[in-house]
Amino acid sequence: MVTMENRTLGATGPTVSVLGLGLMSMSGMYGPADRAESIATVHAALEAGVTLLDTGDFYGMGHNELLLHEALTGRRRDEVVISVKFGALRDPAGEWLGNDTRPVAVKNFLTHTLTRLGTDHVDIYRPARLDPQVPIEDTVGAIAELIQAGYVRHVGLSEVGVATLRRAHAVHPISDLQIEYSLLSRGIEREILPTARELGVGVTAYGVLSRGLLSGHWSRDRATAADDFRTHSPRYAAENLEHNLALVERLRDVAAARGATVAQVATAWVAAQGKDIVPLVGARTRERLAESLGAAALVLGAADLAAIEEAVPPGAAAGDRYAPAQMAMLDSES
Repeated sequence: MVTMENRTLGATGPTVSVLGLGLMSMSGMYGPADRAESIATVHAALEAGVTLLDTGDFYGMGHNELLLHEALTGRRRDEVVISVKFGALRDPAGEWLGNDTRPVAVKNFLTHTLTRLGTDHVDIYRPARLDPQVPIEDTVGAIAELIQAGYVRHVGLSEVGVATLRRAHAVHPISDLQIEYSLLSRGIEREILPTARELGVGVTAYGVLSRGLLSGHWSRDRATAADDFRTHSPRYAAENLEHNLALVERLRDVAAARGATVAQVATAWVAAQGKDIVPLVGARTRERLAESLGAAALVLGAADLAAIEEAVPPGAAAGDRYAPAQMAMLDSES
């Protein structure tokens, strides 16, 4: 049984488990998922001491929140910290249409979220992306009003750059910045992470396994469903996949020396980058969850960290982390 460490998200945020559970993959983003297994996985995470549950109102356009509602039925609300992203717009075919973070939209989206989750408040509420048509001050101000009204506990952000983070934090304290951070995605180390630490903003790191590349279970001939997000990912493109899988094999040698798996080492590496960082595990089955939770007990020493850096040095990945259209939506990359 893994003893789950707790960490506090920033200077003003909630205390959560050192590993959080990201639910996106349970609502079709990586192809079909089994509903019963998804709910069983959430239950297994809770029983293991995971308290941070991350969802988005656009994950399956409400499906993910309804799934989480079902999984939490019969449990005390104060046992979990629910983080919700909002604002991403999609059409019935699943295409992305942009983002809407106008104050009236913020309040409208939250109303639907509270109903689907079957709760009277959300612990952390955050725009999924920066809306170029709406000043971040207006969006954060609207969430601050929802905090005053008791519907939200903390303001979070997602994939924003330094200037936006500073502007937002000046309106209301930001609990945490959710952003991709892994051995293959280390861009936040240059300016974003130092600024977050200066302001007292925590980091919830998603994509710690680079959407499966660093899981140790991916192979070059693995088939993907047509609606799998990774079908459009540059890092999974034929010209890049071979290179990236070679990095995984180098990491596998390091993991083997510690009696761990690639996924455990990759996740533990993120957690080891600071007590203000909480990795989000994207498991959608109990088997994968159990493996990932092993990272909570894996203590990496200086020699381990050096070996990991040698196996997968900064900038080693081939291909951007998103397709061009989605990269253009990332304030954090501007």
